[in-house]
Amino acid sequence: MASGRRGGCAFPILLAVFIGAVLTFDGGEDRADVEVRRPSLPEAPVDADAPVIPMPDLAPQYGIEDPGPPRDSQGTAFAIARNGLWLTAEHVVNGCNLIGLATAPDRAERVDRVVASQVSDAAIIADGLSSAAALPLAADIPRRGDDGYHMGFPAGRPAVVHSRFIGEANAVRAGGAAQPILAWAEIDRMPAFDHTLGGISGGPTLDRFGRVVGINSASSDRRGRVLTTHPAQAINLVRATRASANPDAVSPIAGMPAAAARFEALVRAGAIRQVFCEVTG
Repeated sequence: MASGRRGGCAFPILLAVFIGAVLTFDGGEDRADVEVRRPSLPEAPVDADAPVIPMPDLAPQYGIEDPGPPRDSQGTAFAIARNGLWLTAEHVVNGCNLIGLATAPDRAERVDRVVASQVSDAAIIADGLSSAAALPLAADIPRRGDDGYHMGFPAGRPAVVHSRFIGEANAVRAGGAAQPILAWAEIDRMPAFDHTLGGISGGPTLDRFGRVVGINSASSDRRGRVLTTHPAQAINLVRATRASANPDAVSPIAGMPAAAARFEALVRAGAIRQVFCEVTG
């Protein structure tokens, strides 16, 4: 990812919690990467009553590379109800033999009810951990130039990436159809780091009102871009699976320091967690 400006404030307490974690699933073992055929997630039915999200005309198209052989990995998930309903990116959890939400630096609780969207890089975890907070979803897209705050665990470490909204775009994953997405230009990172954003996928992108306007989906190191799902896709997935999101009230975010404080509060409330994928032989 292009570096841009880098913030100097860190998350000292959270970093102490998450750096160097070695995952153990409850009842499982640590496993090395192995090349096996990974199972597919069940897909949510397409909601015939959901609004159709058209492909934007003359918009940029991003090609997302094939990640290669299957391997153990980690991403981010966030709660949209306090009773265990979570959202993440479909590519983070698809094909995993075991999926878990972090409960401690070296442990995760297994989840089994995961349903993928058929039309976006989004998935619902329906039997996740309870949380003390839940994030509100937005149905509308930001205005060009609006601030966005991408939250999650790149390289397993808590961070917030500040960006500005560029516009609607299309993305094509290897072997898949084009999907409408939102494209953002990175401005800053807190804390400062130069490694890629791998691991932030599945986390929320919040707008200045404090609403989720996309799920972190991909990034371009060369161009300094962050790609997120279209905000309406998350709402459509919730409707299609007949889940009941029950978010907290909207609370505005006034700049990057406030975004960092919001992220830390959400992590402490158990509403944003690492999600782990384990591949077994």
